[in-house]
Amino acid sequence: MTFLSILFALLAEQLQPLRADNPVYAAIKVFGLRMEGWFNAGHPSDGRLAWFLTIAALMLPTAFLYWLCIRISPFLAVACNVAILYLTLGFRHYSHHFTSIQLALNAGDDATARILLAEWTGTDTAALDVPDIARLAVEKALVTTHRNVFGVFFWFLMPVGPACAVMYRVAEHLARAWNEPDHMQNEAFGRFAARAFYWIDWIPARLTAVAFAIVGNFEDAIYAWRNFASRWQDEAVGIILSAGSGAMGIRLGTAGQTTADSVLADAVALDPSGMDAEGPLGEEATARALQSTVGLVWRALLLWMLLLLLLSIAVWLG
Repeated sequence: MTFLSILFALLAEQLQPLRADNPVYAAIKVFGLRMEGWFNAGHPSDGRLAWFLTIAALMLPTAFLYWLCIRISPFLAVACNVAILYLTLGFRHYSHHFTSIQLALNAGDDATARILLAEWTGTDTAALDVPDIARLAVEKALVTTHRNVFGVFFWFLMPVGPACAVMYRVAEHLARAWNEPDHMQNEAFGRFAARAFYWIDWIPARLTAVAFAIVGNFEDAIYAWRNFASRWQDEAVGIILSAGSGAMGIRLGTAGQTTADSVLADAVALDPSGMDAEGPLGEEATARALQSTVGLVWRALLLWMLLLLLLSIAVWLG
């Protein structure tokens, strides 16, 4: 049932991608902002209480709906799974940005590529050259795919899968919404949300890196993971990008990256001068790197689906 649910959800998203500005996401964003407004009194305990209440308010109804569907019919439970996965997966939410940047770079239209990258990342890209554009697009794609696909996969495989998938996506949103905006940076309120997502994403991030290594250049991916992951302030981002870098033979997170130009604020290299000095594995990113990224992501997705199919068959035969 789990394999079929994921398969049908992926097919549905390929046929009719859910827009990133859909009403469900908008309602959750508004809810998160209201919880921050209601509870933020400047203390870490306020953020902890608001986080638990927000997660519970969205997880518990999902778990109850799933339990109700199971009691009525297994087919209804599958339909519930597909619907929740369709809302929580984001394999196609941002692919149009990536594809448009890839087409612009292939056509030699660097100016359009800069504009598209700025729209996608929300940063100033006016001074970027082609290698920086390609590198930042690859970094953004790898991190976004992990958080919108592979992380959701892992938590969906847990008991009460739909509720756990909702928990992961909401926790990821709160970690950003309560920390990244200018008025929330350095505030105590968002510290627990960031720390909670760190632990929620601890295993999924490493599984994504392992998948990249298996479907790419395994030795270089593991070497880059062990030697360069610590260059990023965010541990999970560092693991994913370093493994992806080694798997594809592309240098990511190099010295040309600045805080303003980073894919995510937490993806900035801690010691950018040391990156070039030690010479990370791989070549400088080019327009072809974007095609390599597409191939790596699809192979990793197929690996997850194959393993899930084998697990489902083993459970069914057992």
